[in-house]
Amino acid sequence: MKKLVTFLLLLAMTLPVTACDNKQENTSQPENSVQQESSITTESNTAETEQPQTVSPTKLTNKMTEMELDLVNRHALTLLDEIEKPNADPNAEHKVSIEFQSIDLDEYRKNLEENRSEIGDEQYEAGMEEIRIAEEKGEESFPLNPYILVDGYIVPWLIPTADDFNDGGSFSFTSNTIEENGEQKVEYVSFDSMEEYLDYIREQNSKFGHTNEEIEIELLHVQLAYEALKNGNYETLPEGSVDINDESLYIYNALQNYRSDWEFDRDSVEAIKDSVDEIYFYDEELHRPFVVHVTLPPDYDESKTYPVFFLTDGIWRFGNHPELRKVMENGEAAPVILVSLYYSYDISDPDQNMRYGDLVIDRNKLLDFITDNLMPYLCENYNIDCANSTLYGHSDGGVFTHNAVFNSDRYENQPFGHYIIGSPALWGLYHYNLDNNMTNDDVLNDYGYFDRNETLDKTIFLCAGSLEDPDYEQNYREGDDTTLEGVAKLKERLEAHGVNLTHKLYESHHYQYIPEMLVEYLKKRYPID
Repeated sequence: MKKLVTFLLLLAMTLPVTACDNKQENTSQPENSVQQESSITTESNTAETEQPQTVSPTKLTNKMTEMELDLVNRHALTLLDEIEKPNADPNAEHKVSIEFQSIDLDEYRKNLEENRSEIGDEQYEAGMEEIRIAEEKGEESFPLNPYILVDGYIVPWLIPTADDFNDGGSFSFTSNTIEENGEQKVEYVSFDSMEEYLDYIREQNSKFGHTNEEIEIELLHVQLAYEALKNGNYETLPEGSVDINDESLYIYNALQNYRSDWEFDRDSVEAIKDSVDEIYFYDEELHRPFVVHVTLPPDYDESKTYPVFFLTDGIWRFGNHPELRKVMENGEAAPVILVSLYYSYDISDPDQNMRYGDLVIDRNKLLDFITDNLMPYLCENYNIDCANSTLYGHSDGGVFTHNAVFNSDRYENQPFGHYIIGSPALWGLYHYNLDNNMTNDDVLNDYGYFDRNETLDKTIFLCAGSLEDPDYEQNYREGDDTTLEGVAKLKERLEAHGVNLTHKLYESHHYQYIPEMLVEYLKKRYPID
């Protein structure tokens, strides 16, 4: 028996770091602590802040693909959840549940015709033959591959039936996978025994870096599902009862649970959790799964419009949501929607290679995702005033926000009117450019923005710690500008172009000033009317 099926493996691969090892742990204080002696050393301000009184929500064009839209999952906060690892004992009692599905024959025929180039002529003809046989029997629908759960977790592999290996038969399907380089690979695979199929699963998972523990428990679940189908020893679930977008149903969220990497005060987050929406996104361009936290302001009113305060590096910055929301509660700032972005909980990036890759090397792809996918989605689900919204980034994130503001004119969507460029580690970008035979001219020319435009209709807050240059002294190459030298030159360029700029140095090392700075910015940018 041949099965006509395609399946997609969504893998988040780590990009190699070539420079800028910006580990937050490198300094002596924890990431979320406030530097006690963070007094202002210099400050200049070229324009007064104004808060619009009445605005209409912004409409942005959502450019997400169908797959990206299908994978979005908005739910309550799960960061605080305690997740148990799946039972890996093959001799323990395990429960198998199955939701059987079917598809209308006309819809099945339509899918075959639309995907013929991907599945190939052989699989197309096999599918059309299945439709012909079903129609001869007077059937109106065709069975699809069922959703099979073992101990409450979806088995992500196709499961053979008892008939597949009988009388010399084989188990076959079309595999549609995403390779490590992001390229799509389509191939027809066939197996003469269950043991051969298990070896294939083991090989595929090893190729994508899964641990032995993860591979063995997945193989166990495949075997348990196979035995249950053969023996009929399973629970039948009503059709439509399995939500494939529910992250808790996927075993890797339990096996690869890196919530402990996140830095936040548990009691503070517990106090605001009912005001937090957690949203899962997948970006096809970056091949990354992301988690976004949306914290609504006190007395949130769905009929009113709010600016967004968008923070990159959510693994640290979500920990600032409680304090920033408290400022609003105390009437020290107008209500805003707090948004932070980071990778999903099944990704660990201890050396920040992936972070460096996305914020610095592939900064334009990340900008595409935020500008054309994420912010349009948020605008569809919350009333947002984009013109008064702020995008924040620090260190490698400062490299990203510098890139974002000076490439904003290239986009139809305009999700932000304000930008925070915090301690931009431009020297890390210069290293990458030099190592890859690229020039730094576009960076030093602010990506040619003022060659294309006479003025900038955005505001910029440029900040850094006055004590931070020695923090990464070992990373500077001969002739490099230090962080502060790069900031000073950027300030001069922006002032020369008449940019609406605020510049401030805090008496602090590389990141300790951030919590205080965010609170201060919130109060000044979004004052109470």
